[in-house]
Amino acid sequence: MWEAHRGIHVDQSELLCKEGCGYYGNPAWQGYCSKCWRKRNRSQPDQKRDTGPCPSVEGGKPLTFSKFEEKKSSEISRRVNTMKRLFGGSRTPPKRGSEPSDTQSVTSSAPQKSQPVDFTEFLKSLRKPSTQVLHRRCTAFLSNLESQRYLPVQKQSDLVQDFYQSIAGHFHSFPEEQSAPMMEHIEKLIMTRLYKWVFCPDSSDDEHRDLTLQRRIRALHWVTPQMLRVPVGEGRSEVNDHFLSAITAIIGMDAKRAPQDKLSCVFKCSQSIFTALASSNPEPANADDFLSGLIHVVLKANPPRLHSNMQYIIRFGLPHSLMAGESGYYFTNLCCAVTFIEKLNGLSLNLSPEQFEGYMQGRKPEERESPVSEPESEGLRLAKKNRELLGEIEKRQERVALGMREMEEELGKWVQSVHAQVQEIKAKAPLDVISTKS
Repeated sequence: MWEAHRGIHVDQSELLCKEGCGYYGNPAWQGYCSKCWRKRNRSQPDQKRDTGPCPSVEGGKPLTFSKFEEKKSSEISRRVNTMKRLFGGSRTPPKRGSEPSDTQSVTSSAPQKSQPVDFTEFLKSLRKPSTQVLHRRCTAFLSNLESQRYLPVQKQSDLVQDFYQSIAGHFHSFPEEQSAPMMEHIEKLIMTRLYKWVFCPDSSDDEHRDLTLQRRIRALHWVTPQMLRVPVGEGRSEVNDHFLSAITAIIGMDAKRAPQDKLSCVFKCSQSIFTALASSNPEPANADDFLSGLIHVVLKANPPRLHSNMQYIIRFGLPHSLMAGESGYYFTNLCCAVTFIEKLNGLSLNLSPEQFEGYMQGRKPEERESPVSEPESEGLRLAKKNRELLGEIEKRQERVALGMREMEEELGKWVQSVHAQVQEIKAKAPLDVISTKS
């Protein structure tokens, strides 16, 4: 005997890391955040080093990416001076054998006008002599990893994350609004080069998981928004346009190369879903409404290589993008949506096991087996209406095809009659061809 299950619900505490650090966890990391997951892996006996303690939470607010580890006070001045030389914090170079004081280093550490505002400006800045150190480090890392492109993908992921952590250490004293964009530019620089070797590699089962998930989503094509309890109005073009924008955004994720760009597609998709929910209801959408809408979008879009794209973001994306903020929240919900789809059963949709199997096999379930709930009957009514519309369209297409064939026959007869008339006229009054000599 099955019991009705009311909608889709996820406790927000389940989205957070199991270690209680305050960051978002991820099913791919067994519920841990990126930092705690790597710390657990590297604490195994076959690992030689640790990534340091997991960042804590101060005042209930997660720390920023630049605060992952406390640096020794003796290292601050040296690293600030290094970044000052890299990004032109001072126009007058210091004399040999002398170093600026700590006060001067801190006050002039944050680059103002020389700070790249976008990726194009960042690439241009790498040509300057003052940024040769950073350029050499990125180039050396790329050359090293390209020479080791046959390593298991998890080893490659560890190397990339170590590089992020090493570079982030130089931005320790920079404000987050300056360090975060710079780290995103560095991520895009190296991952655009490494994409063809580390995305869906042969050392993983990503391709098999992609095909399995794609078949699963295709088999669930019959699931309606009403079954998922998506609070949307019926037949409103404005709402449909927003959902279409969300579907377009999530499909476009596969065309991007940098993890940050793929994550931006998830962000745009989620924003469109919230806009669609807001357009359909006067009350603000809650977390359960958003998750239901996201599941609906994934089922309708069936994004190409969805598993590979998610794993690519998890393995090679910046930790702060996945562990906190709106992007981290949206991506965590996307992982939950995919997990829900993989484990979807009749109880999740308020259907009996018999009804669920009937839908999965493409036949109409027997309504006498159990009473049909109100949302399900609404879904069946819409499905019946759509079938009737499709039947009417097919009949119209048949009539149009028949009319085209009749028109082609009449046109052929007309051409033949005109040809016969021309031949008859030519026979009655043959044309005399008069040749003229120049």
